[in-house]
Amino acid sequence: MPDEQPDDVHAPHGPLPEGGTVRAITRWGTPVMHRPQASVTTYDDELAGLAADMVATMYAAEGVGLAACQVGVDLAMFVFDCPDDEGVRTVGVVCNPVLTLPEGKDRNLDEDDEGCLSFPGSFEPCARPGWARVDGQGLDGEPVTFEGDGLLARCLQHETDHTLGTVFGDRLSAKSRKRLGKKHDAAAEDYPPSWPAEPDHA
Repeated sequence: MPDEQPDDVHAPHGPLPEGGTVRAITRWGTPVMHRPQASVTTYDDELAGLAADMVATMYAAEGVGLAACQVGVDLAMFVFDCPDDEGVRTVGVVCNPVLTLPEGKDRNLDEDDEGCLSFPGSFEPCARPGWARVDGQGLDGEPVTFEGDGLLARCLQHETDHTLGTVFGDRLSAKSRKRLGKKHDAAAEDYPPSWPAEPDHA
């Protein structure tokens, strides 16, 4: 949860918004998941409320990041709370993310397991650079920058992909994607369509 270890949290652009409502997570196959998202152009209370809902949904699903398309909203934005290789958690909100990755001799790939809250219950190795930086805007429209290694680098890449209409399964071989699908199907009973929202939540 967000307040368990405040000393280990890096929030260079402020804390995550609170008080949101948990929403059902949109699944792969829904059109909004597979097209580039609309740019954020208005920074208002409605956007802040969406971000708070995304944060609440991310924590309810025990994820480390969540994009707006994953709650069915066509906007290029994501929230995250993710540790790096040293275990330090970085938290933030990024609108209109632009990803920077290392090139040449500085580009080292990590082929760790990756999963997606929109295809729950399944993981497969996915090769990604071990460092990444994302630049964009925060909820007030001011510039924000986040960078890191390990799982944080993977998270920044994964969530930026979502804003471009790419799911990580698109980056897998046909054989790996087939394995991913079998794992997902085997776990389907644990993730009903309303997950992680509570069925009686209004």
